[in-house]
Amino acid sequence: SSDLARLLGRHKGSLGRSRRVRSKARGRKEGMQMIVSSLTALSDALWGTPMIVILLGTGLYLSIRFRFRYNFRSYAFHFRNTFGRMFAHGEGQGTVSGFAAACTAMANTIGVGNIGGVATAIVSGGPGAVFWMWVSGFLGMSTKACEIILGQRFRVKYSKSMDEYMCDRSFVMKNALGWKKGAILLAIACFTLGPWTDCVQTESVVGAMQEGFGLDPRISVAVLGVTCFATIFGGLKRISAVMEKIVPFMALLYILGGMGILLIHLADVPKAFWLILESAFTPTAAVGGFAGATVKDALRYGIARGLYSNDAGTGYGIIAHASARTDHPVRQASWGWGEVFLDTIVVCSVTALSIILTNVYVTHPGVDSARLTTVAFRDAYGIFGAWFMAIAITIFAWTTIVGMYYSCEKSINYAFGDTERNRVAVKIYMLYYMVPCVIMYDIKADALWAMTDILSAVYVMMTLLFVFTQQKEIMRLVKDFWDRYLPAYERGEHPPVVSFGTIEERK
Repeated sequence: SSDLARLLGRHKGSLGRSRRVRSKARGRKEGMQMIVSSLTALSDALWGTPMIVILLGTGLYLSIRFRFRYNFRSYAFHFRNTFGRMFAHGEGQGTVSGFAAACTAMANTIGVGNIGGVATAIVSGGPGAVFWMWVSGFLGMSTKACEIILGQRFRVKYSKSMDEYMCDRSFVMKNALGWKKGAILLAIACFTLGPWTDCVQTESVVGAMQEGFGLDPRISVAVLGVTCFATIFGGLKRISAVMEKIVPFMALLYILGGMGILLIHLADVPKAFWLILESAFTPTAAVGGFAGATVKDALRYGIARGLYSNDAGTGYGIIAHASARTDHPVRQASWGWGEVFLDTIVVCSVTALSIILTNVYVTHPGVDSARLTTVAFRDAYGIFGAWFMAIAITIFAWTTIVGMYYSCEKSINYAFGDTERNRVAVKIYMLYYMVPCVIMYDIKADALWAMTDILSAVYVMMTLLFVFTQQKEIMRLVKDFWDRYLPAYERGEHPPVVSFGTIEERK
């Protein structure tokens, strides 16, 4: 009887521990749900009607002021000066060629935002979100041009701790507005919070490799972390050299893969375009696994995901293009047109049409982000499509993480100045930067996108402040290039290079 009592006591103790474990698990789950709900609520508030109106209004205002030169009017010039000069060394002062700088910028733009972001936009906002992505891209070409001009105009040259031309939001805040305290706070916020947006990339890689190869997430994360660290350790020149080889090649392969899906469903392509246009202005009804979406949903997710994809208005253009070697800041701004065109009008459209034509957003409820695009390619090409997407997503996410590092590093450079401390801080920061990539791979996609949207909204507010306060200087440079410099250059007069970078760095 005593043995039986002891056994019963142990059993009761075991049951009690089991209940406590389940209770703690429920508590953690409920806590995570509360965090996700809070992040989503804040994201929705930031990306409400005012933000949409401000972004679209700014793009339209700048397009009108530029007389639509960066939308459609001077497309032949922009094409010649971007895709037509891909291998040109470049004239003037700078650290890397204009093409290399653009590839570093496109490492941020052409990536998981084009694959996972577009999928999330369609799942949350319906097919109509694609139309608003196009609108954000079309008007964002002018906004991106302003960013690039600001980066070239207010860049500095570091020569003690590193041999590099550079600029970021903090340099503009200090050199253009004179806000030294605000600039240092902004730099700290950028290099502290910036790496956490990479969680979106890691989540997409883990999901894609599981979907395509059934690979253990820990293996995916380990390989991603090691290879990214090895690349960023080489600094700007290694980053830009890698980007100018990988980004165009993978973008071309992905476009060809998506075009194959369009050819398979060629008869349905006109219907897909009509569905996108119709859903942009009328609510999308629920069907199959799709819960339906309002016009407001289409606007909100289309603009937000379009922005995350092409970065127009976030200020990343300031950073990536500041190092470019060019004869005039406004010539480098042509690469902004090329980035947004390739990113939003071409690559995002390929993803969107692949998802809509295969109807996977309806037939696969609960599947979101990059996994949904992977399902679309598997539906079209079988297991080879899933393998292709797993590899493509991994490479795109890899390049985005590397490109984003360069953006964050510029905030470190500003905070520590052109000193020996800057050199040491950069090496330490590389380790911190990789932390979110390797530990935050299993958080729900909606939480990650909410965090990313919140940070993007803050960046947008700062960038638009710079654009509007410096529009007089921007327009001066634009007028100088189109009315004086370019006509003289095309007449063969060899006008003096217009270059900046001698502004005294922060003491």
